[in-house]
Amino acid sequence: MQTSNGVVASEIPGAVWVKSSSSVGNGNCVEVAALPGGGVAMRNSRFPDGPALVFTTAEIEAFIEGAKHAEFDHLAG
Repeated sequence: MQTSNGVVASEIPGAVWVKSSSSVGNGNCVEVAALPGGGVAMRNSRFPDGPALVFTTAEIEAFIEGAKHAEFDHLAG
């Protein structure tokens, strides 16, 4: 089964949601889940029943590489 963008995050079958150990419990977290058919879903932890964004493995790998190289640091204010 392919999961599409905008699906209700809490309704993705078999999704095990994980948040960063850097999360300090203030509710400002992004959670990720590996999808059974491949790819990764992301959701806002404050809205677990909200929509999930779904990315391919290649998209997630590109994002992680960019984060490792500080390409998004300007977004943290």
